[in-house]
Amino acid sequence: MTSLDDGIGRLRNAAGQLIAAASAVTNAAATLTTPITGPWDRLNRAIKALMPKGLYARSLLIIIVPMVVLQSVVAFLFMERHWSLVTTYLSSAVTREIATLIDVYRTFPQDPDHTQLKRIAQDRLGLVVDFLPGTQLPPPGPKPFFSQLDGALSEEIRKQIGLPFWIDTVGRSNIVEIRVKLDDAVMRVFAKRADVYDPNSWIFLVWMVATSLVVLAIAIAFLRNQIRPIVRLADAAEAFGKGREAPNFRPRGAREVRRAAAAFLEMKSRIERAIEQRTTMLAGVSHDLRTILTRFKLELALLGDSPEIDAIKKDIDEMAGMLEAYLAFARGDMGEQPGPTDVFKPFLRLDDARNQDEGGTGLGLAIARDIARSHGGDITLSDSPLGGLRATVRVPV
Repeated sequence: MTSLDDGIGRLRNAAGQLIAAASAVTNAAATLTTPITGPWDRLNRAIKALMPKGLYARSLLIIIVPMVVLQSVVAFLFMERHWSLVTTYLSSAVTREIATLIDVYRTFPQDPDHTQLKRIAQDRLGLVVDFLPGTQLPPPGPKPFFSQLDGALSEEIRKQIGLPFWIDTVGRSNIVEIRVKLDDAVMRVFAKRADVYDPNSWIFLVWMVATSLVVLAIAIAFLRNQIRPIVRLADAAEAFGKGREAPNFRPRGAREVRRAAAAFLEMKSRIERAIEQRTTMLAGVSHDLRTILTRFKLELALLGDSPEIDAIKKDIDEMAGMLEAYLAFARGDMGEQPGPTDVFKPFLRLDDARNQDEGGTGLGLAIARDIARSHGGDITLSDSPLGGLRATVRVPV
């Protein structure tokens, strides 16, 4: 027995050590994961706070965000590849023509006014060339905020000509001016802007943006028509929850929305039938019991007066009060259709039966309005944003 007890004790100690080790590992894992999940939770909460809450706005985001991302990627690739590549090719071609003219100027004898060189540049290359006295270049002009042409043309002149130069791509809209410093003069070249870079690239961007706006307008109109049945379903459900009717509601929209609307109407019908059956049963039982209590009262009245009969009469009166409360509840549970009522016309009572057991003569609101108006104020009734009726009393100070 001693060895068995010792073995059981060792097993218990080993189990305790294993449980302690597992607890330590769990605590360590929790400690390691807490700093990682914390920032993600905060980021998730921040994103949820920024996201719109409505289905219509979220649906628009589902369409707009991919469209904007796609257009941004396409525009970037177009500007980076197509426009940049075409502009580089055109700038390289114009720079080669200018370098050729410089080689001709240096290699072959020239007439005093460089007439032949100017004619060749004008007729063959479409460039206007003249030579300015001196060797000074103008100071650097303002650089455009965003111009692919300025960078591409400057890079090509540095690579192919390798002489000090000055360019103006900001000035005259359809002309690019290039000045190159030679040994004894400054060569000035006027080139057409269309020969240096692709001037029609903006057409692609305009078409892309215009097409996106058209697609977005169609998507907004389509989504509006798809969301409207869901909003009507929500309004009908909210009205039914407040005991009101939605007379013009019927299933519309997509198939899934129609199914939801049909299921709501079926549920509404079942609830109304259940309420009607319960109310009818309660009213019938209460009416039958009231008839029996009336018979009891008549029989007790014929028996005369005694302490026992008085106690029974009190019990019967209490039961009659309870039955009247049940009947009032049954009448109120049936509900009534809302309609315009003048709730300030003198002697107006909402009880069509003119039950004399109920207090009031229909003059309370009329008297209250007369008092307010006699002090220069008024009383108005309106719907409360919290539900129910809002009575506003305005009295000048």
